[in-house]
Amino acid sequence: MILDQQQLNEEFDRQVANLVAKGYPGLANLSEEAFINEIAPLKEKLIGLSLPEVDLELGKQPFVIVVNNELISPELMMEKVEKNGKKGITILRPHTSQNYYPIDDITIPNVYAYLLLGIDRGKENINLPPNEAIKLIKSANRSPLTISEGIAIVTQFPEFLIKNNCFSLLASRTGTDQRVPAIWINAKKEPNLGWCWDGNPHTWLGSASCMSRVG
Repeated sequence: MILDQQQLNEEFDRQVANLVAKGYPGLANLSEEAFINEIAPLKEKLIGLSLPEVDLELGKQPFVIVVNNELISPELMMEKVEKNGKKGITILRPHTSQNYYPIDDITIPNVYAYLLLGIDRGKENINLPPNEAIKLIKSANRSPLTISEGIAIVTQFPEFLIKNNCFSLLASRTGTDQRVPAIWINAKKEPNLGWCWDGNPHTWLGSASCMSRVG
């Protein structure tokens, strides 16, 4: 089902309220009012868009608000992720999130926050190595996701992270090795931001993508 304008607006308001409840204004060193004022103009970007409702089985989402990682570090944002009472953790060693950059052929809006549209968890590319999955994503005129975008998804939709279809974030790379960041559920049932090798397939790991970004 395609969401109507009222449904899109209600979902936008829910996401903003969720970010506020999770303490994002404080993490950004802003007042609650200032934080909301920075994000509020994005609501107008939803006017006239044709976006589907959330489908957990197929792994589809209409949109999510992404806060720029220059404002709040991914490690701090990951700590605000919670699924079934378990808080998110980050294990990217020997790197940190600051060592990962967007790949050359994607453009991240240079704004405080932006909308990620037409999200797909990667059900169709499960068990494909990331270096093969990215070819399929690009051939479909879609874009792989960054670390911050993946965190934004599971912040707003923790139920989207499921045991047999977690997801890689192919748009963030160090440029110095073959590590690809991913978010999965670890043995302690915690949402886990970590990494895998770009040539290794996993039966439980797909590669997420989006239709577009709007800032």
